[in-house]
Amino acid sequence: MSAGLDRRQAFAIALAVEAGSLALRMRDGLGPVEVKNPIDFCTAADHAVEELIRARVTDTFGDSMIGEEDGGEASDSVWVVDPVDGTANYIHGTRRWCVSMAYMLKGVIELGVIYDPTNDRLFSARRGQGAFLNGRRMQVSHLAHGAAPVVETGWSNRVPMQRYLTLLEALTARNMEFRRHGSGALGMAEVAAGLNDGYVELHTNAWDVMAGLLLVQEAGGCVNDFLADGGLARGNLVIAATPEIGPGLAEMLGAKLLEVEAQAA
Repeated sequence: MSAGLDRRQAFAIALAVEAGSLALRMRDGLGPVEVKNPIDFCTAADHAVEELIRARVTDTFGDSMIGEEDGGEASDSVWVVDPVDGTANYIHGTRRWCVSMAYMLKGVIELGVIYDPTNDRLFSARRGQGAFLNGRRMQVSHLAHGAAPVVETGWSNRVPMQRYLTLLEALTARNMEFRRHGSGALGMAEVAAGLNDGYVELHTNAWDVMAGLLLVQEAGGCVNDFLADGGLARGNLVIAATPEIGPGLAEMLGAKLLEVEAQAA
């Protein structure tokens, strides 16, 4: 399957950039905004980008695809895609949104690509071959900065607000700072790049985090077993962090971390 992964890796990188460029062009003519729930929105760009990616995946490989807007079915060879992660930011005209694509083979994430169009940042990873930002190898921070750890958090209305308040209190008690920027995919990519020390969300969907999970693992970070208990279909808690704080976050949330991947030379 190595040749197949080679093709899919090149395909995903090129398509993420093309899709992100399409969304960026569509931003000036935003059009109507669909309200899916009080904190979840959809635009014409979300649909257009997902349709582009789905058509290319089907025509090129015949793989299945699970997308945020139009769903889909899992298979042994499946793409998991968020066409615009951070749609609320996109609607408001801020720079924090991205295209996220992950490829899974027989239940294992093999490829992850996240493209941040407004800042022209391309994050990519292949299992066992490292993680990269615009072609340069990434590594989690290992707290080398010497400052208090910074943990980005997400928010889901599927989880009672009190649980988030409890989380923030626990982070503060452990002398960690917290942020919320509205794109889980970028939050995890920045953990991989050493720009954040951790990312935690009490419930999120697979398309938000599948690419980011591989990025963090391949950059030497630790993640929880997001796919446990039907995470691909139903979503789950997500933890992604530099190893120095990952175990503490997992203990705080009653989660189990996967073993840290050996980094490629």
